[in-house]
Amino acid sequence: MTRIFTDYQERWLTGIGLLALVGFIGWIDSFFVMWLFLGAIYIFAFYEAMKLFKLVGPAAYFWAVLLWLFAYVYPNPDDLFYFVAIIFGASIAYLHNFDKRLILPFLYPVSGIFFFLILYEDFGISSMFWLLVTVALTDVGAFFTGKAIGKTKFSDTSPNKTLEGVIGGILVATAVGTYIGLYVAPLWIAFAVTLLTSIASVFGDLFESYLKREAGVKDSGDLLPGHGGILDRIDGYLFGAPMMVIALRAFL
Repeated sequence: MTRIFTDYQERWLTGIGLLALVGFIGWIDSFFVMWLFLGAIYIFAFYEAMKLFKLVGPAAYFWAVLLWLFAYVYPNPDDLFYFVAIIFGASIAYLHNFDKRLILPFLYPVSGIFFFLILYEDFGISSMFWLLVTVALTDVGAFFTGKAIGKTKFSDTSPNKTLEGVIGGILVATAVGTYIGLYVAPLWIAFAVTLLTSIASVFGDLFESYLKREAGVKDSGDLLPGHGGILDRIDGYLFGAPMMVIALRAFL
């Protein structure tokens, strides 16, 4: 156990620092501050996605920033992606030589990050804490369970991930996350939402691994010591946040 902490010391220290920052943002509990904080994540994640998809397009950054500015005043941020889709489709039809792949960063990670803001707007800071605990424990639980008893490869996309680790992470996250979810929803809803969110976060992590393998890179960036880039840190949340919002809207 001590060796695990020693070997991953930089990763743990960065993680603790990020957790402290997120805790401080949550303690302030201000929409404007949350919007600014998520906006910083949004821009870095968009930049990393453009690199992963091997795209060059200054106009894409303009639209990405404009969307986030609109998200501050528009009551339903999830609608904004469809606005982009309409603009994008119109541009392809009119200009013909428009690079169709430029829609990819708006699918991932833009649409996922919008759901962070939606979750906060619609369900409050408690739901953000719920999401944080669920996804983090899915990751941490999978890591330690995999180290302890992992034998069966989960997917060729991520050879180091084991089926035992994934199951262990989901079980740990569901047990603890359900308790946190009681501040937002009744027991059975808290359980169902946590379980679905945890499972989604596993595939969010797997999807980013797929993108990195396709791009031929180890990390999406180097902004966070021991973690890589922003996408490396929020990959599980980019699937987990939409799933939590969808599940809460369905069950509540």
